Amino acid sequence: MKRRFIVIYALFFSLLSFLMCSYILDSGKKTAMPQYTTEINRLLISIEENWNDISAENAVLTDSSEKFDYAVIDNDSRLLCYTKAGISDTVSAATGNFDIIRDIVCNNNVVGKLIVHNNYAEQKRNDDIRNTKMIGCMAGIMLLVSVGYFIFLRRRVVAPFGRLKDFAVRVAAGDLDTPLEMDRGNIFGAFTESFDIMREELKASRKREEAAVNSRKELIAELSHDIRNPVSSIKAMVDYLELVSDNAEQKETLAAINGKTNQIDKLVSNMFHAALEELEQLEVSPEELPSRELQRIIAESDPLKKVKSADIKDCVIYADKLRLEQTVGNIISNSYKYADTDITIRSFFEENFFVLEIADKGGGVPDEELELITEKFCRGSNAAGKDGSGIGLYISKYFIEQMNGELMCYNNGEGFTVSLRLRLV
Repeated sequence: MKRRFIVIYALFFSLLSFLMCSYILDSGKKTAMPQYTTEINRLLISIEENWNDISAENAVLTDSSEKFDYAVIDNDSRLLCYTKAGISDTVSAATGNFDIIRDIVCNNNVVGKLIVHNNYAEQKRNDDIRNTKMIGCMAGIMLLVSVGYFIFLRRRVVAPFGRLKDFAVRVAAGDLDTPLEMDRGNIFGAFTESFDIMREELKASRKREEAAVNSRKELIAELSHDIRNPVSSIKAMVDYLELVSDNAEQKETLAAINGKTNQIDKLVSNMFHAALEELEQLEVSPEELPSRELQRIIAESDPLKKVKSADIKDCVIYADKLRLEQTVGNIISNSYKYADTDITIRSFFEENFFVLEIADKGGGVPDEELELITEKFCRGSNAAGKDGSGIGLYISKYFIEQMNGELMCYNNGEGFTVSLRLRLV
C-alpha cells in the first residue's frame, strides 16, 4: 500500500509538472509583440491629414480605438497627444523601450514623430505573475499532500510503532501481564496479535523456567542432605583411626583427611541452604585470621605438589577461613587444569592490604578476556575442550569482595596470575 501511494504521488506530480512546463513554454510564444503594421500606417495617414489640428494640442490625453497605445511629438520633442500615461514621450525613451518610431511627413517635410508603445515588458510581467501563481499552487498542492501523508504515516505507522516499542520495553523489563492493544487498522495490525502471543508464550515459559529452577533447587537440597550422611561416617571412621594409630606420619595424614571431611561437610551444608536462595546468598563471615593459616590451606589444596615456593608474610588478615580455602583451592585447581605447570606463590604488603599472588607458567589468557573470566559462566578461550562451568573465579571474586578485599587477574609474561588483596587487621 505504501509503495502504491508513492508511485501514484510521483506519477501525479510528474504529469502536473509536465503540463505546467508545457503551458509555460506555449504561453511564452504568445508574449511576442503583435505586428500592427496596417493599423499603424492607417493611423499615421490620419495624423498627417489632421496635423494642423494635432500640432496645436499640448500633451492631450486622447481616447483611441486602436489596439495599441501611442504618443505624438513634434520636431521640438514637444508632446502633443498620447493615449496612456507612462508610455514613452521622447525618442530616447522610446529607443530604450524598443518602441516603434515613425516619421510624420507633411508636404515632404518631417514635422513630427509617432511613437507606438511596445507593451512586451508588461505582457512578460503578467506572464511571470501567472507562472509564479501556478508554481505556487503546485508547491501548495505538494505541501498539502506531503503534510497529509506525514499525518497518515504518523497515525498509521509512527504511533503504532511507538506502542510496539513501549510494549517491547515493558516485556524486556519483565512485565508479561499487560496485553498489547489490538489495532488491525494500522500498518502493524497484522503483527500486534503475534506480539501478544509472544508475550503469552514468554509468560508461560517464565513459569515453566521458575518451576524447573525450583525443582532443581529441591533436587540439590535433597542430594546435599544425602551426601552429609556418608561424609559423617567417613569423619567418624577417621576419628577412630586417629585414636588407635601410633604412627605419627599416619596420624598426620588422617588429620588432613579429617580436615577435608570437615570442609566437605561445611560446603554441603552451604549448598543445601544456597539451593533455596540465589547463589550470591552464600554466607561469608570474615574474622581475624593469622596469615600462617594460608600455608596449611595451600598445602591441602596442592595434592600434586606443584607449588614450588610459597612465601607467606606473617600478619593477621580479615578473612573467612572456609571461603579462603575455597578460593585458594579454586585457583590452584584451575592452574592444574589449564596450565599444568609449576606454581609460585608470593605475598607482600600494600597500604592496608595483604597481597597474595598465585602464578603459573601456562601462557595466560588473551588480554581482552581478563575482565571477562571473573564473570558468571564465562571461560577463557584456552578452556576449549576442558571440563568446567565458568563459575570458580566468579565465586572466588564474590567471596574476596565480601571480605572487603579484591581479586584481580593478569598475565605475568610467562603465564597467569591471580592476585588476592586481603585487608590487614
